[in-house]
Amino acid sequence: MIGSLINISRAQWDGDYRISLKFDDGTSRTVDFFPFLSRAAHPSLRAYLQPELFQTFRLEYGELVWGDYELCFPTIGLYRGQLDAAPALAEAA
Repeated sequence: MIGSLINISRAQWDGDYRISLKFDDGTSRTVDFFPFLSRAAHPSLRAYLQPELFQTFRLEYGELVWGDYELCFPTIGLYRGQLDAAPALAEAA
């Protein structure tokens, strides 16, 4: 989908800190958020290590978000299964 926006069309909790995502181009991927959350330095991000809080995610405008955007990730990163840029965001938060 070069030149097009990719959106998440479905998100389902898949146990622990994994979320199965389906994108509007038909691609599916399961993303494990534990490595990111366990490395996060900021307490408001580490709070999402609480399973009941982690499971409060939702889709909003094709993006995966928690709370009032306290935790969100670039959709293209989720599509690629890469949260590489996320640790820099966690330290800046």
